Amino acid sequence: MERILVSACLLGRRVRYDGRAKTVADAVVDRWRAERRLVVFCPEVAGGLPVPRPPAEIADAAGARAVLDGAAAIRTPDGGDVTRFFVAGARAAAATARANGVRVAVLKESSPSCGVHRVYDGGFSGGTAPGPGVTARLLLDAGVAVFSEDEIAAADAHLRALEAGRAPGR
Repeated sequence: MERILVSACLLGRRVRYDGRAKTVADAVVDRWRAERRLVVFCPEVAGGLPVPRPPAEIADAAGARAVLDGAAAIRTPDGGDVTRFFVAGARAAAATARANGVRVAVLKESSPSCGVHRVYDGGFSGGTAPGPGVTARLLLDAGVAVFSEDEIAAADAHLRALEAGRAPGR
């Protein structure tokens, strides 16, 4: 049975920077939970950040690859550098995915860790830049198909294709 790595905040865990959750109400997620497929993970907490904590964004919209290569930082509004926590959490997420045979993940969009298609741009004004967060980037690099919370149906279709032995097109 395929397992699915899911951002803890999407499942009601109060792990976000503001101490809140971003719970998704979705019948597919409920089914996955009942089937015991879920590997629940918060990279920021796993990387050593407390709850609550200051918000953080990838500085200058530099992108996850630049952060992972050491060429960019993840900063708080006061300029604090929290890069090492985000990178440690991303590595822990990739290791957890590997250990659990995860080939599908559903992550929280816009987060500097879990953003799939976009992340906040470093200006702390609500603007976003295209591209994944550091955790999503490492998972993608490891061959995990990564979906946002708005793509649960697509994640489920991908999962079903994997289980049917078909090569999904993602």
